[in-house]
Amino acid sequence: MTSRNPRDSRLRLVSPRSLAAAPRAVTQRRTRRPAPRPPEGTPPPAELARMARTGLSDAARVARWADAALRPGRDGANPGGKGALSDATAERAAADLGLSPVQVRADWDTARLAGLIEVHGDSARPGWRLRAWSRDDSAVLRGWVALFDAWSLAYPEPVDREPAGVAEVVSAMPQVLSFLQLSAGPVPVEQLLDLLGQRVTELRTERCEIPYGPAPEPDPEPAEVPDAPLAPLLEWALHALASVGALTYGEGQATLTPLGNWAVWVKLEQICVAAQSPAGNIEQSAEDMLRGCAQLRPNAARAEYRAWLAARPVGSAVTELIDAARGEDALTRGLAFEALRVVGAPAEPDVRAVVEETPLRPYALLWLAEHDGYDPEDAHEVLTRTESTWLWVDTAAAVADHGEAPLLVRHLESAVQPTVPALLDEVRAVGHPRTVQVLVALAAAHPDPALAKAVRRAAFQVHTGGS
Repeated sequence: MTSRNPRDSRLRLVSPRSLAAAPRAVTQRRTRRPAPRPPEGTPPPAELARMARTGLSDAARVARWADAALRPGRDGANPGGKGALSDATAERAAADLGLSPVQVRADWDTARLAGLIEVHGDSARPGWRLRAWSRDDSAVLRGWVALFDAWSLAYPEPVDREPAGVAEVVSAMPQVLSFLQLSAGPVPVEQLLDLLGQRVTELRTERCEIPYGPAPEPDPEPAEVPDAPLAPLLEWALHALASVGALTYGEGQATLTPLGNWAVWVKLEQICVAAQSPAGNIEQSAEDMLRGCAQLRPNAARAEYRAWLAARPVGSAVTELIDAARGEDALTRGLAFEALRVVGAPAEPDVRAVVEETPLRPYALLWLAEHDGYDPEDAHEVLTRTESTWLWVDTAAAVADHGEAPLLVRHLESAVQPTVPALLDEVRAVGHPRTVQVLVALAAAHPDPALAKAVRRAAFQVHTGGS
């Protein structure tokens, strides 16, 4: 998909098997190579996680308050379902936490972008990362990386700038961040501005932006350098990245923080910040067993599922797998239903019982279709368009959390929508709680600047409740 015009971007049609098998694709790796070592001087993961916890402590505090105060049946989330706090709830949280309502709203937005809070329809609930916040360093780091990816949403855009100019700067900032990472120290803002101007020019050249009509008359007076208007946008970008803890900015220079340096290196190396497979999967809980199988090839994973199932009664094993599928980790959900395929007929009553649960419905319908004799390549036909779109977003969330950027880009091919705009419209409408994070991750990963811009705009509209 290389069209420079997102309105005409066509999704290449692929076998329907792609959608049905999408959860399995997350666990597949084309090559294996030794894990690259981070740059010398990078703190160990435990120290990075401590930094992330410190930086997100206010957001986690608001998320824990919401967990206690906004449980089902209590007043709380905006009835418009936009994910914003109502005025009364913001005032209540401010009083309980000793903060201002403005700070509560800012921390709430940060918690949403980091996956500590997820919005489901008209209600909010804690994300799986909040549940693992104290015990799982990798969950903390993935939450911080999600916030890092969404830096342009975490800080208000300059109101006096054209959206196209803002989008160009967002698209160009990865190169600026890479330069900061390679510099391994403070870099003058003037140097970053020069680099930003070069990158924006390259982006415009790549889009072949040739103005229509006769060429304008040359300006007789010496004009400001074309990149001069980029200065306030660079300042905005640096302030935004500083607000999420990726860099420090002051006295005319910028420096990546240890977290920012590590995150940029992670992006450059295209590695996943995920928990390693625990030892002794057979003796683990269903959730830990499934996480342990995430790095295995499908055949090896199925052998592990069989061994795990053989060690416990079928009824309790099925219940445990379905409970694991109800969690917020989409990869675990997909793998749980793979394990239930190994169970076979004894799992049918339990799978049929969860068909009406929105997060599990597409998986359950596919499982039942295959159980009833559908060819796996045709099982997707039992899903409605909305159910297929929900499954696409859920699988994309699994890829964003546990996979590599190229795999997320290739996941576009499994969408049932024929065009990117149609996909974005239906993704926004389906109401998946991870929509913003998925779109931000896809925009960060996709090599097509025009398509990335359209995806980023859709993420912004979902985040702000716009249209």
